[in-house]
Amino acid sequence: MYKMAYYTGHEREEVISFMRKHSFAIVTAAAEDHPVASHLPLEVVEDGDKLFLTGHLMKKTDHHRAFEKNENVLVVFHSPHAYINAAWYENKTQASTVNYMAVHARGRISFTDEAGTLEAIKLLTDKHIGAESPASFSNIPKNYVDDMLKAIVGFSIEVESLENVFKLSQNRNKADQASIIKHLTERNDEGDWFIANEMKERL
Repeated sequence: MYKMAYYTGHEREEVISFMRKHSFAIVTAAAEDHPVASHLPLEVVEDGDKLFLTGHLMKKTDHHRAFEKNENVLVVFHSPHAYINAAWYENKTQASTVNYMAVHARGRISFTDEAGTLEAIKLLTDKHIGAESPASFSNIPKNYVDDMLKAIVGFSIEVESLENVFKLSQNRNKADQASIIKHLTERNDEGDWFIANEMKERL
């Protein structure tokens, strides 16, 4: 990570809040012959001072086999990004850059039993669909769920370390920051708007 002091050092609560907002994350580990990665929706669970990431994935895939052999994983949470044009600075003869926000969580993954897998599916489904929806977990036929449980497995990652970079032009002067926000807001791009809004709130 690009860990300059002015981009890091945020409060734990702020970092965890970011993880929850951007919980479709990348879970990666080293396999025997090449790294593997999965893009997975995760739940961020606090238990006292401990932090866990829970979810489920398909069995018998390259990443499932890799995680079974190597419990050490890296989980990457990230925001949209925005390209920052140096022409927007007062001093324009500098390098352009990219603003973004990211958290790296390192920890150990362990797989659950069938009951834990069932709970992981229920938690995720009801979170995004709602318990009252016709598509809620309670309305899914049991035989369908039983077949699904044969193909997937739940997991829990106990987080051992957190690193973050919230790169939002903190190193620029106020005039440059205002110019960046103005230009990003004028561009018709979701990432530009996201970064502009984060800069407005944080700077």
